[in-house]
Amino acid sequence: MSTAKANKSKGNSFLKKAWKWTRRIFLLVFIFQFIYIILLRWVDPPVTITQLVSWISGHGLKRDYVSSREMSPNAKLAVISSEDQLFPDHSGFDWKSISKAMKYNEKKPGRIRGASTISQQVAKNVFLWQGRSWIRKGLETYFTFMIETFWGKKRILEVYLNVIETGDGVFGIEAAAQQYFNKPARNLSRQEAAMIAACLPNPKRYPVKPPSSFILSRAAYIQRQMNNLETDPDIQEVIGTGVTKPAKLNK
Repeated sequence: MSTAKANKSKGNSFLKKAWKWTRRIFLLVFIFQFIYIILLRWVDPPVTITQLVSWISGHGLKRDYVSSREMSPNAKLAVISSEDQLFPDHSGFDWKSISKAMKYNEKKPGRIRGASTISQQVAKNVFLWQGRSWIRKGLETYFTFMIETFWGKKRILEVYLNVIETGDGVFGIEAAAQQYFNKPARNLSRQEAAMIAACLPNPKRYPVKPPSSFILSRAAYIQRQMNNLETDPDIQEVIGTGVTKPAKLNK
């Protein structure tokens, strides 16, 4: 056999082995992430990339995961009213809002507008990293589909309220309630829940306390949306009962 043929044979053998090991690695990664997704249906995420980055970069990490029963329905209603009013009805993606955001971003590329649902935000915060890229967006789509399929709306909302960043180094509704109002999340009032939800677009720039004019204005808007949405049967099914209505003034 000539040297050229021998080298070619060795090259082909190496490629076959490399492809074989690549397939095995991809299969193992797929099985691992699938088991991890199923496990998180009942178990809280040990740590997210965003939380890890916050801790490593010196911003700290304050969090305290709690069950859905330990969260005020006001908090659940507030984040739905603020972030994703169609949350109970869509399958993970609000295509109409996505289309509007894409058209807006084409006209004003310097001011990016997002249209992520609560489900998409959970997929990003639990499994992925922050940033904008087609690779991350593609993975976000995959994980959104998976959690919508295997978790259900109530679990998605519970995880969302546990992992969202609610301040500089503060994560989750329980840590936010303790940090800003010195009370557990189950006792948050309507106004307090709205103020926490108001900071979610950018909690580092717009802290809950001391509240800026933006937070106060946005919290008032969120409370109006809560009034409009609280009687929706689908939303009531997701958040449970016990939403605190604003007190009526005595005449």
